[in-house]
Amino acid sequence: MVDSARDERAEPPAVGPPRARSRRIARIRAERGRRRRRFTGRIVLGLLVVIVVGLLVVIVVAAVFVGSKMWHSMFGTGDDYSGDGKRDIVIQIQAGDSTTNVGETLYNQGVVATVRAFVNAAHGNAAINSIQPGYYRMRTEIPAASAVARLTDPGNRVGKLVIPEGRQLDDTTDMKTNVVTPGILTLISRASCVDLDGNTHCVSVADLRAAAGNTPPSELSVPTWAIQPVTELGSDHRRLEGLIVPGTFNVDPSAPAQEILTNLISAGATVYAQSGLLNTAQALKLSPYDILVVASLVQQESNSPDFAKVAQVIYNRLNAHHTLEFDSTVNYPLDRREVATSDADRGQETPWNTYVSQGLPATAICSPGIDALRAAERPEPGDWLYFVTIDGQGTTLFTRDYKQHLANIELAKHNGVLDSTPR
Repeated sequence: MVDSARDERAEPPAVGPPRARSRRIARIRAERGRRRRRFTGRIVLGLLVVIVVGLLVVIVVAAVFVGSKMWHSMFGTGDDYSGDGKRDIVIQIQAGDSTTNVGETLYNQGVVATVRAFVNAAHGNAAINSIQPGYYRMRTEIPAASAVARLTDPGNRVGKLVIPEGRQLDDTTDMKTNVVTPGILTLISRASCVDLDGNTHCVSVADLRAAAGNTPPSELSVPTWAIQPVTELGSDHRRLEGLIVPGTFNVDPSAPAQEILTNLISAGATVYAQSGLLNTAQALKLSPYDILVVASLVQQESNSPDFAKVAQVIYNRLNAHHTLEFDSTVNYPLDRREVATSDADRGQETPWNTYVSQGLPATAICSPGIDALRAAERPEPGDWLYFVTIDGQGTTLFTRDYKQHLANIELAKHNGVLDSTPR
């Protein structure tokens, strides 16, 4: 009874005429409704005030925390580490990074105590301005001056990869000198090596070869115009030949084999697109991949001054339905370099042997340079079908007449360039 009495007041006694009583009761009820609404509004307003005040408190606390952290990282209180540090790590310097940006990277990775300490230590050091983008071996919790010294020491740069023109994925052996030329996979493996706290970490050639052969082409950033020929070669790692372009690259030593290959192939696709390869292929009524293969043959079969002529010879022979008969395509799967080949070698059926099969080899046979690529895109007009280098200076003779070609071969033999009849 007490609770219900709190919730519902007794109706006032009804007095006066019935109509007057009804109006009075209506006014009383309306007044009660207004009071209830005012009361509810005050509660809602109070809750909103509490919420807003709470949010402001959170924002202020967060701002103070972030601000104090930024202030400490940027300016600190003169804090700096001492000693030799705790552990080795690899940090990345981006293109366009200022000294402050570098300091922020080092601070975020736990290398220096404050950004300001690093900036102060770097002030007046001309070498700090010549730091190249890439990866560097550093050490956590070291003095800012030590961080500057480490960054400016070329020996601490890691992950630098240089791929010369004309390299193929696998190592090759010169049959005359027995000198082994490291292939692209070996170069990548070496570039990925880093010594951290006395332990050397490298991505192995075996892992790179497995990733090249077993990863779906789309996951390796193979350009769309190369997907089909790459897929057709199955799980052979050579299917990626030519898709990694020559040049200088930065390899993340901590990245797995697949990621490294993907980044390099993506960079290569960009270079090929910028060279106009796709438009040129359309004009020549060839696929971009075919032009890439031609460029690789040009790179391996001739010297730079003759690139455009050799490219024209290749197109002429293809149009005449002649086999190309290039010794470089015989040697390619044998991982060797040799001017001439034996009858047994030329008789082997491989996807690359242009003595056995007409047309282009299954893939590129190396990574062609930009000059060879441009020659394949813009060959020098001519009707030549044959060419041969006749001396040690690289003099190359071109002809359409086969008898003249045989005479040129004899001249090459006389000059000691050839041991047996090529092509």
